[in-house]
Amino acid sequence: MAKWHHVAAALGMAVSLPWYAIAQDTAAAPQPTEADERVVLEADYVYEIRDENQLVAEGNVEALYQGRILRADKLVYDRSTEKVRATGNVIIIDETGAQQFADEVEVDSTLSDGYAIGFSARLEGDATVAANSAIRQSDGVNALDQVVYTACPVCEDDKTPTWAVRARRAVLDQESQMISYRDAVIEVAGIPVFYFPFLAHPDPSSERRSGLLIPSAGNSSKLGWFYQQPYYWAVSDSTDITIAPMVTQNVNPLLELDLRKRFYSGSINFNTSFTNEQDFDSDGELFGEEKLRGHIYGSGLFAINNEWKWGFGVEHQSDDLYDRRYDIDGQDEKRGLYSSQPRRLLSQIFAMGQGESYYSDVALLKFQGLRSSDDDGELPTALPVFFSEKYWDLGKMGYASVNASSAILSRDLGADSHRVSFGADWSDLNVLPGGFTFEQFAEVRADYYRLDEDVSGEEDASRIVGNVGGKLAYPMIRPGEMVDIMIEPAVMAAWGPSNVNDDVIPIEDSLLFESDASSLFDPNGFGAYDLYEGDGKLSAGITARTLWKNGMDFSTTVGKRWRSRPDDSFDGISNLDGTSSDWIIAATANFGPQLKIDTRARLDEDGFSLNRIDTKITSNFKRFRGVAQYYKVDERIATTGRADEGIYVRGELRVTDQYSIIAGQLRDIEDNLNARQEYGIAFEDDCSRFELVYQRTELIDRTLGPEESIQFRFFLKSIGNFGSSEFD
Repeated sequence: MAKWHHVAAALGMAVSLPWYAIAQDTAAAPQPTEADERVVLEADYVYEIRDENQLVAEGNVEALYQGRILRADKLVYDRSTEKVRATGNVIIIDETGAQQFADEVEVDSTLSDGYAIGFSARLEGDATVAANSAIRQSDGVNALDQVVYTACPVCEDDKTPTWAVRARRAVLDQESQMISYRDAVIEVAGIPVFYFPFLAHPDPSSERRSGLLIPSAGNSSKLGWFYQQPYYWAVSDSTDITIAPMVTQNVNPLLELDLRKRFYSGSINFNTSFTNEQDFDSDGELFGEEKLRGHIYGSGLFAINNEWKWGFGVEHQSDDLYDRRYDIDGQDEKRGLYSSQPRRLLSQIFAMGQGESYYSDVALLKFQGLRSSDDDGELPTALPVFFSEKYWDLGKMGYASVNASSAILSRDLGADSHRVSFGADWSDLNVLPGGFTFEQFAEVRADYYRLDEDVSGEEDASRIVGNVGGKLAYPMIRPGEMVDIMIEPAVMAAWGPSNVNDDVIPIEDSLLFESDASSLFDPNGFGAYDLYEGDGKLSAGITARTLWKNGMDFSTTVGKRWRSRPDDSFDGISNLDGTSSDWIIAATANFGPQLKIDTRARLDEDGFSLNRIDTKITSNFKRFRGVAQYYKVDERIATTGRADEGIYVRGELRVTDQYSIIAGQLRDIEDNLNARQEYGIAFEDDCSRFELVYQRTELIDRTLGPEESIQFRFFLKSIGNFGSSEFD
């Protein structure tokens, strides 16, 4: 009987040729502890051609080798050349079930060289690769000619895939696990759209690799035509850098860098860019001095031990409008312990710790203003801000805590202020007969301020503030077969010393504070340090909630606060001016993913006129998904001193299973202008998404005015995305 162990070479091709390296991660596949060279062979005919020194299996050939299966119409082993050739409807199936196809396969007995004719393979995620021929070389470099790759499902009716990459030649280097294309064309619905002389990416079985990323291109009224080509550099297992130069029609090139690095105890992340250029307006007209300009946004967080961490955040721009001129995102992201206000950059370094019975944090803060009215000399530098609290569970006696805090603020222009505070508080919650709950509380705090005498006229100021009181509530619950109903009326009364807000104390942390439903029952309705709510105060409200068994949830809180005497230190924004507050309303209606409504409102105590409302609606229902937000602020409580009203909407409606309409708008109703608008159409299937979008903004900020653009954005499964779909 003929020895067929050499036929194993044909089956070994499943791991030696490039298509298997593309399809699977060999490290993840189970490996036999001891190679089994035996082959189980089935065929209609098995015979030997002695004159040609060949062994032949023909007709429904199926060979099993080490868990892999080879099927073909014919299999020939040539003893003279020690080569195995499989022809006719060749199918190779590995242990995972992945399949490769070819018209003809040949490999030598060492598995170092081989080829396939009419090759194709189904990869992970339903991707498909096909080539006229595939060749493996002994140095581990594999070449495919006339290659087509797509992640779209390929139907038997030869329907053209939504997109495909077609290349004259592709090379897989198994050592670097990179696939490189020559003369690559991205086709959309069979139509060539993008041409790349060279395109490379890691094969799906590899870890991250250096290489060119998908570029972005477009047209802006500021920059003109632009093109940005990122390059991803995998420096090490813990470090990578993305280098993205951008060339534009109207201004000098710009270089953008992204750095990410992980350490054993934490990580850092930086985004920066720089260029050498003049200022320019929204029409791309240059003016002013040409100089080096740029930005840097960065953050880091590291563990000191199980309870303590330290970190930093860096935000800086060379020019107030640099990010808007070059459309750089990220100005409003949180990069540390503290968040800044819109159009204000914040750099910080901080440490924080939390254990079972304590919390502490300390930070150094530096601000940069991007608003037209900002003068960086007037913005404070905090050296440092500090807070620490220690608390105890007293069992039947309730809970107690002590705390300390400080804020050391300095300015180049304007008043400096240094504050140190020490406080303590206690609370105890009890259930009374009849189902009432009663919470009694007390708090006390001592503040010391060292002042700028040239500005305030005083060298320092000190005070002792505090409150004592209680909250009485009557929670009522009615469970039902379909819905549970919960209603809780509550009243809070507290008293504290009067005249605690000295005019010489600078107000640093309370300029934009507004008392709402979250602080309705707090003894000190002002949740900051520089102002404190003393005197007698009374708050009353009711909270109702209905919870359906199917997941729907309605809840609302309505309440009001009264004071024994007015305090001129509080303005209308705070909702604590005068002797009574506006009516406070907070409501949520949650119908599940289909619809959710959140509303916050303030109704004037006289006549119930609307002083403020902020309503947000989100929906994801069948063919529609979107968000809408409406806000209105009366001039009496507006920070700018003038009324403000606007609406933001963005949605996407699927007209068919594949085509959608996109629309978005941020409308300033008070000023009768569109802060931003977006309209477009989208096509989406299982392997891609295409968008054609028009954008325009009518905002004017100094030299930047109305702008508009048209963008073509698309995402290709397993390849990446062009452009961005964000809309803020």
